[in-house]
Order: sequence, then C-alpha cells, then structure tokens
Amino acid sequence: MGRDLLMFKGIRAVLSTITVFTLIQCCCMIVAAKTLADIISECFAGAALESQTSKLLLFTAAFVVRHLMTLLQQRTSHRFAAVTSATMRQRLLDKLFQLGSRFAGTQGTGSLTTLVLEGVTQFRSYVELVIPRMIGTAVVPAVLLIYIALQDALVSLILAITMPILIVFMILIGFAAKSQVEKQHDSYDKLSNHFVDSLRGIETLKFLGQSRNHATTIEKVSDRFKAATMRTLRTAFLSSFALDFITMLSVASVAVSLGLRLVNGTVSLAPALTVLILAPEFFLPVRMLGSDYHATLNGKEKGAAMMSILQLPSHPLPNMEMNKGNTGSWNHASHLTLTSVGVKHDEASPFSLESVSLELRGYQKIAIIGESGAGKSTLIEVIGGLLDPSTGQLVWDGRELAEKLMNEAWRMETIYMPQHPYLFSGSIFDNIRFYRPEATLEEIQQAASKTGLSSFIDSLPNGLHELIGGGGRPLSGGQAQRVALARAFLGQRPVLLLDEPTAHLDIETEYELKEAMLPLFENKLVLLATHRLHWMPDMDLILVLEHGKLVESGTHKQLLSQQGLYYSMMLSQLEEVL
Repeated sequence: MGRDLLMFKGIRAVLSTITVFTLIQCCCMIVAAKTLADIISECFAGAALESQTSKLLLFTAAFVVRHLMTLLQQRTSHRFAAVTSATMRQRLLDKLFQLGSRFAGTQGTGSLTTLVLEGVTQFRSYVELVIPRMIGTAVVPAVLLIYIALQDALVSLILAITMPILIVFMILIGFAAKSQVEKQHDSYDKLSNHFVDSLRGIETLKFLGQSRNHATTIEKVSDRFKAATMRTLRTAFLSSFALDFITMLSVASVAVSLGLRLVNGTVSLAPALTVLILAPEFFLPVRMLGSDYHATLNGKEKGAAMMSILQLPSHPLPNMEMNKGNTGSWNHASHLTLTSVGVKHDEASPFSLESVSLELRGYQKIAIIGESGAGKSTLIEVIGGLLDPSTGQLVWDGRELAEKLMNEAWRMETIYMPQHPYLFSGSIFDNIRFYRPEATLEEIQQAASKTGLSSFIDSLPNGLHELIGGGGRPLSGGQAQRVALARAFLGQRPVLLLDEPTAHLDIETEYELKEAMLPLFENKLVLLATHRLHWMPDMDLILVLEHGKLVESGTHKQLLSQQGLYYSMMLSQLEEVL
C-alpha cells in the first residue's frame, strides 16, 4: 500500500476496522475448516449424518459470518474510497486553478483533463481494493500459519518456505508490470494531449489542407497506445498464471505430504483434512492481491501523479495578511498597487516577471506591450489572480491580498478574455450570459448588438439558440471573439483583462472588432496585452516590458518623444509616428 494513503483523513480508523473484520474472518475460516474436517472424518468412520447437525449448523454459521465480514470490509473501504477520491478531486481542481493556465499549458490540457476525470475514478478503485487486500495479505497467512503449525509442523514448514518464493516472484512480475503501465500511461497522456490539440486546431488544419495528413499522425499515436496496452495485458495474464501455478504446486506438496503420512498412520484424518482445507486459504490473499494489483496499478500511478501536483509549491506571497472587512467594488477612486512583483515558475528558471512596481487607478485603458516572452501574459495573469507571484505584494484600496493573490471579491470584479476564448457546449444565448445567468433576453440581444453579432445571429436558423461549442456550429475566430466580448459586456464587471484577444485575427477583422470594443471600454479599468500597436493611440497608459521588466511607461505621445524601446517598436511595425 502506498505511503501516500496514510496521509488521508480517517485512514487509521479504516485500517483498524478492517483489521478487526479480517481477524474475525480468519477465526471463521479455522472454525469452518475444522468443523468440516470433523464431519467428513466422522462420517468416514461410520457415524450417521443426522448426528452431525450441530456441527453442520456451526459450519454454516462460520461460513455466513466469514462472508459477512467480507461484505463489511468492502463497504468500509468503499465509503472511505468515495470520500477520499472526492476530496482528492477537489484538492486537485483547487491546485490546478491555483497553478494557473500556464501550468496547464506545460502539462497538456488533455493530460490534466484525463487525470481529473478518469484518474480520480481509477484512484478510487485502487483505494477501495488495495486496503482490504493488503490487510488480508498481512493478517490471514500469519494467523493461519500459526494455527497450522500447532496442527502439523511439517506442513507449516512447507507453507513458510513457499510463501516467500511466491511473494518474490510476484514482486518481480510487479516491477515488470509497473514498467509496462508507465509506458502505457505516457502513451495515453500523449494521445490525450494530441487529441485535444487536434480538436483545437482542426479548422486551421482543414484550411491548410493538412487534415488528412494529421489523421495519419493520430493513427500512429493510437497504435502506440494500443501496443503499450497489449504489452501490459500480456504481463498481467502471465503473472496471474504464474501465481496460480506456484500456488497449485504448493498445495499439491501439502496434499502429497499429508497423504503419505495418512497411509503410514502418523497423522489422523481430521487434522490432516483441516490443514488441507486451510492450505488454499493460506495463499488466497496473496493471489487476490496479485490479481488486483494489475487492475489497480493505473489507479496507483494516477494517484502518484495527482500527489506530485498537489505537492508543487504555490508561491505564497510573503509577509501579507488579509485585512478584515469586505473589499468594495472597483470605481473611479479605486487603486491597485503592485510592489516589486516577481514571478519565477521554478527555482532553476529565471524570473518571467521581475520587480514590477506600478499603480492602477480608476477607469483607464492600459496597454501592456513587448516582444514575445517579455512577460505580458504573466503580468495579466498575476493581476487577474490566475498566477501567484513569487515575490512582492498587491494592495487593493489599502487592503493587502494574500495567498491566492486575489480573493473572491476581486475575482467578482474582473473578466478575463484570452487569445482563444472558450466557447461552452451550448447555445449562443447561454454562452453570452455566462457571467450573468439571470440576464433577460433583451439584455442579451443588446449585448450582441453592441458587439456586432446581431446580423450573424439573424442569419442562423435558431438565432440566439443556435448550438455552438463542442458538437455545435463552428465559429470563425472573429465570431468567437465577438461572443466572448458580448459575454464580457453583459457581465458588467468593471475590470477587463484582455490577453492578446485579437492576435490570431486578420488585420481587417481586428480593426472591425476594435471599433466594437473601444466604446465598451468606457467606465472600466482595461488591461490589454497585445503586440498590435495600432491600439496605442487609444490607450491612456502604455506599459512596455522587456525580459520581464517594466522599462517604460507613459502615454503614446510621451513614449514617442522619449525615442526609446517603444519608439523602436512603432518603427518596426511601420506605424504612423504621431
């Protein structure tokens, strides 16, 4: 049993309870075996079956209680596994949200989705099976060996010698199986990530005429996963056969030894039958553990993967405590101050954002620009609470925000619009009202009109109720951005965080969308990370990042007059220098 299981709440009580059930089960095995052996030996000696009624009732009672203990073991482990897996899923989701979208990008969205959905279920099966199996393997053979030794020392010696051989063989096969499962796990992760990436890029692949070629790549990845799965199954079948074969030889050795001594008259029939009946029971927990090992190995690996994520550092903010009281809504007098904020994704890597200090006040349109890798997205994620900084602090209206950087009140103030907005599987109506489920039809139509969606919606067979997202009507990049923009407008939240919202659009579509966006920026704090500099004359403040550092800030005209990095960037994009 993995040591990580010992960290879960309630595990010690569960282990104690199942151990008690297992001990009672062992006693029932012994009583049932001895009673059955006595009945057979006495009947063999000529006693009438009617005279064995009391022993038959005792055997029946022991049989029923034994299986009742098995049922109680299963229910106890089932309840614990259900609670533990639910807790694990919640902790994992909280951690993934805390680590942010950048971590999801590095690990692969498909891999993490599979881990949260299928991985937690497999982990639950692992917990549910492994606890009673491990306790049974530790308790049952030990108790039965002691009893058998009191009945027949030679048989107990045979069993004591055979059991370590069986365990060593099981461990060796287990290592081989684990290696195969790890390869299968890697293949499955690649398949999951590849499939999700393919779905995301299917329109681009079709546009470029590469969809058929990509289908061949998917087929190759699938074949590798299939081959890894078959290798794992072959190892599992081989180990099951080996365990059964060794157990059969051991029981046969016991039977031969008892048979020879029965012929010689050195052992009585009743004790010999008792020992012979208990011999298979002695090996049964190990056999069941070996059989279930392969069924639960995926769950164990998934559990280890989840624990590795949960143990990742979350970069808590230093020396910060949350002031008591509610934080007010963002307004024209509000301010958010960043002081020496830095982000380092791991200890060995350089700072993605370093010593950034700035103050955001009231309603402004603020642009964040810089070359690729300058830290634009990182700064947006830090301000939005999607990424915890490694150093520094943020203060909102005099209140320091701790741990997750932005508390629930701040999250309710912001709307985040990424480069590729996510469209949920549902209608356009439901997608637009995501931030305000209670919005009326009139309000949704107004939001669609202000973002230039009305003519497109009118052309659809089902209008606002046309299905989009997964399994629905595919939308162009500009249409998807307009839906996201309508969602943001309807949300009526005062802080907009826009991370390259038009980067993948052609310039004509971007200018058209820009005309719809600018009026919606009024009376809001807007932070726009972009590399398209035609937005700059419309911005109130421009932040220029270079290698994670804030090197310039000011208005469009101020930065042009300085003829620094911003001036060079404008010239490189051949923008009109005003």
